[in-house]
Amino acid sequence: MRDELLDLLHALDGIAQDPRYHPEGDALFHSLQVWDHARRDTDDPELLAAALLHDVGKSLRGPDHDADGADLLDGLMPPRTVWLVRHHLDLLRAPGVTRRRLRGAPLLRDLEQLRRWDLAGRRPDAVVPPVAVALDAVLDALTARTAPCASDVELPR
Repeated sequence: MRDELLDLLHALDGIAQDPRYHPEGDALFHSLQVWDHARRDTDDPELLAAALLHDVGKSLRGPDHDADGADLLDGLMPPRTVWLVRHHLDLLRAPGVTRRRLRGAPLLRDLEQLRRWDLAGRRPDAVVPPVAVALDAVLDALTARTAPCASDVELPR
């Protein structure tokens, strides 16, 4: 699994992004920045995984990188992480609908956090860890979790 995830992340290296929205450069550099912001704010392993992996679908260069990324991660990551990747653009595309649909749900807070980190991860001068370091931290956190987590609840579609 580690190698598959590492391959998905390495596939983002050199994937150009629109400089109007992503002045930081390629999708891997952005993803590492998003993860770095997340690790400072949370110790939730599934949310950390979503932060690092949220854009893996960009390597397919399709119009729906959120859905593509979730499909790539299905079976490799916990269902909540996959759900967060699939829906990480909902607050951008349809904020009102998303807020009404998830009102009071912990997943809304998760999406809001992920959106904040996604926006913060756009600095061209950022210093980020190597991809293997970030991925190993995520996998270690997922492996070490012993308490029930938010993924134990039913996820909306």
